[in-house]
Amino acid sequence: MFKIILIAVAVIVLTIGLVWLIDKFIPAKVKPVLSIALWALIFYLGYLTFMSVYEPIQFNKVKNKRYAQVIERLIDIRDAQLAHQQVTGVFAPNFDDLVKFIDTAHYTITQRRDSTVVDQELTKRYGGVEMTKEIRIIDTLGTKSVKDSLFKSSDRYRTMMNVPDTDQQFKMESGFLDQNDIKIPVFEASVKKRVILHDQDNDLIVQENQVVSVDGVNGDALKVGSMTEVKTNGNWPKTYGDSE
Repeated sequence: MFKIILIAVAVIVLTIGLVWLIDKFIPAKVKPVLSIALWALIFYLGYLTFMSVYEPIQFNKVKNKRYAQVIERLIDIRDAQLAHQQVTGVFAPNFDDLVKFIDTAHYTITQRRDSTVVDQELTKRYGGVEMTKEIRIIDTLGTKSVKDSLFKSSDRYRTMMNVPDTDQQFKMESGFLDQNDIKIPVFEASVKKRVILHDQDNDLIVQENQVVSVDGVNGDALKVGSMTEVKTNGNWPKTYGDSE
């Protein structure tokens, strides 16, 4: 983009020089037509130079606003999936099941405490001398609604699958990864940047898809979780919100 600006500025300077030369050496009858044409070219190139700076600035404003909205929903999806995994042991395969879970599921509230009891086996081994051992007891205190815990009085979880400002939904998958013969549940929710920025300049979207930066969202999509790694964080930097 900087190279384009330099070229445009150079052409403007050259055109102004031509205007001066025309004014100096061209016959008076021809001057008005050529002068008007060249000044029109100057204004056009000036407009192109201005837009080459202005459009990326506006693009970034739109991008940052929409990314923030998308990330809010990805965080809600992650929180809901983590609750589903905590209660059921697996991640939900689709949004219908996830919403139904939030509507109906409850956390079990427990309390852990240590206690001392007689160790019957050791007591027998030592001829009736009473021996003890430490144990951990888990008491069930009650339950609490998942919906109330995560969303309180809000019903935004019913629309968390919808990508803001579009008619699209997030793509969501769940399954298992094998690690040391252990099946570990995983999930991923994602949306392409092109979907989020559907009404923006195509060249700027292509540039955004190629971003590699600690301050940007790398890759061509915003996502949380992974189907190839055991992780539940998002791929956005801290400037957009908590990715953990």
